Amino acid sequence: MAEVSTGLPGAKLVTLDEVKRDPEVSAYIDKANEYTGAIGYTEHGSRHANLTANIAYNTLNRLGNPEREAQIASIAAYLHDIGNLVSRLNHEHTGAVLANTILERLGMEPIERAIVMGAIGNHEERGGEPVSAVGAAVILADKSDVHRSRVRNPDPTTFDIHDRVNYAVEHSFLRVDEKSRTITLELNIDTKLSQVMEYFEIFLTRMVMCRRAAKLLSCEFKLQINGAKLL
Repeated sequence: MAEVSTGLPGAKLVTLDEVKRDPEVSAYIDKANEYTGAIGYTEHGSRHANLTANIAYNTLNRLGNPEREAQIASIAAYLHDIGNLVSRLNHEHTGAVLANTILERLGMEPIERAIVMGAIGNHEERGGEPVSAVGAAVILADKSDVHRSRVRNPDPTTFDIHDRVNYAVEHSFLRVDEKSRTITLELNIDTKLSQVMEYFEIFLTRMVMCRRAAKLLSCEFKLQINGAKLL
């Protein structure tokens, strides 16, 4: 593993693969997913962690940001929900502290851990802000993961609005155009299951947050549902 240029004792370039292989990380993600399921939330496990890590990395990579910055974004996104193993309430703050402890043990340098902590601690709509390029990428990755595969309730007749809207989304994709500096969330929604207005009813604050995140990256955020441009 390559040493960081600062020359800090023991510091190294921690990779996403290394984080994924860590038993503590695996246990925390599994339990966070189990506990969110117990209180009726959508999937917050390895699927969500892997997908958001890929989206966060690709977002910064396609915009031409430094490779290491994109790697740090993928690590932050992979770890962003581990705080749910303690409590859903303030899970972003708990998760930031847990991530710091893990990454310090793995040998990540302090400045990179600080970036990860800021990104994780600011990924929720309530009080969160895009404080860095890494943080913006994590927000965009997290908020764009709307899909029926996240719904864990096996009985459609008992769906609440969150289950219904997520289940209605048949396809979601975050398109990053480095030339036009646009970031577009493209959704295909089965309107027999949920109306587009319901999506805005529960996710408007997320879209506002995505707009702020895109702005930090010098981009414009757009929303396209069933081929129609809505933002």
